[in-house]
Amino acid sequence: MIRVHSYESMGTFDGPGLRLVVFLQGCNFRCLYCANPDTIDTKGESTETAIDEIVRMAVSQKAFFGKKGGVTFSGGEPTLQAKALIPLFQRLKEQNIHICIDTNGSIWNEEVEELLKWTDLVLLDIKEFNNVRHRQLTERSNEQTIRTAEWLEKNGKPFWLRYVLVPGYSSFEEDIRALGEHFKNYHMIQRVEILPYHTLGVHKYEAMGKEYKLNGIKENTLEQLETAKTLFGEYFNTVYLN
Repeated sequence: MIRVHSYESMGTFDGPGLRLVVFLQGCNFRCLYCANPDTIDTKGESTETAIDEIVRMAVSQKAFFGKKGGVTFSGGEPTLQAKALIPLFQRLKEQNIHICIDTNGSIWNEEVEELLKWTDLVLLDIKEFNNVRHRQLTERSNEQTIRTAEWLEKNGKPFWLRYVLVPGYSSFEEDIRALGEHFKNYHMIQRVEILPYHTLGVHKYEAMGKEYKLNGIKENTLEQLETAKTLFGEYFNTVYLN
């Protein structure tokens, strides 16, 4: 059984083409800007869902996927349920359905490694390259995330690098340059996405009676985003503002 928080049909944000996005319950990070705080608690409100049901949904929407679309597993952090997801991914591949997984890359074990082998495209979220600032932003280290990227490169697994630009937290030029220098020769990075910081999830914190710790942080200006895009563009050929 898979712990599913929610679904999005015909999604265009999480991977190529039109996609069924499956949001899973549970996350090991504590990102200050998390837009889905209701998915963090592994015992939070979710539905125990059989593999057959998710396969049925995917197959029913397959006609809309076209050549590029498919299913994306997001969260929360999908790799927390890696063992349960492996047979689901195998079933989806039997149906020739393209699979993306949106992950922070911080969990590594035999099940995660096996899961990634069945994955067509990884959307790897790097929150910050400087580990001290990464801990301030997420309460966790980024060391395994970097090692996961190295595994993807070594094993020929395509991935997109995603970076949320939070003013005063992940917008430092020196950190972006350090990230660029580290990854600039990776061949498996197909795309770099700059995700603007937004406050669309703030109402969820209020509803849950939790404090939103980035109150007062303003959303990016167009100038900030264009500056970041230019900076990333010094190291990567395919940089997009999402």
